[in-house]
Amino acid sequence: MDLNWLQIILSLIGAYLIGSIPFGLLAAKLCHTQDPRTTGSGNIGFTNVLRASGKKAGIITLIGDAGKGFLVAWLAQRYLQVELVVLFTAAAVVLGHIFSIFLKFQGGKGVATALAAIGGLHLGLGLTMTAVWLLAVWGFGYSSGGAITAFLTLPLFTYFVFSQSFFFLLFSLGISFLVIFRHKDNISRLLSGTEGKLTIHSS
Repeated sequence: MDLNWLQIILSLIGAYLIGSIPFGLLAAKLCHTQDPRTTGSGNIGFTNVLRASGKKAGIITLIGDAGKGFLVAWLAQRYLQVELVVLFTAAAVVLGHIFSIFLKFQGGKGVATALAAIGGLHLGLGLTMTAVWLLAVWGFGYSSGGAITAFLTLPLFTYFVFSQSFFFLLFSLGISFLVIFRHKDNISRLLSGTEGKLTIHSS
């Protein structure tokens, strides 16, 4: 498939804008619960919404954040076909979630969106990394611990287990760095023993 620069630019902008949709904030408003930006970590991602606003809002957030990542990456893989364009488009939806234009370039930490985007590119790798994330959360009791474990190991699974291309490896390294960097405060709290374990609001 031959792509022109206009198609590439529109794909990247479209992916970023879709990624920017703040499902955590929308879910809190829909459920008439507390704005997640005003409590806990102040984050609009799944974990903080789950803690602050309850299971219903958390599930809506997870579906929305994961859905936009998977949808954009799957469509890019299906219709753009040029590997570098596909990978940049998948990265753009994650960047949109983390640096949302609708929230003055603030946003979530990118875990659900990134895992789902990886699944849209390569379903086996995405499911494997989601399993690593869930197992690590269960084992450590910390949502942040699960995310850090999953993205520390993502490049290893990408290259050694699923034998993806060099460009895919660079993509996984970049996404992993970005997500782990967004968890820098969590890492400090984990090291100091002050990180809160995953608890859920009853509503």
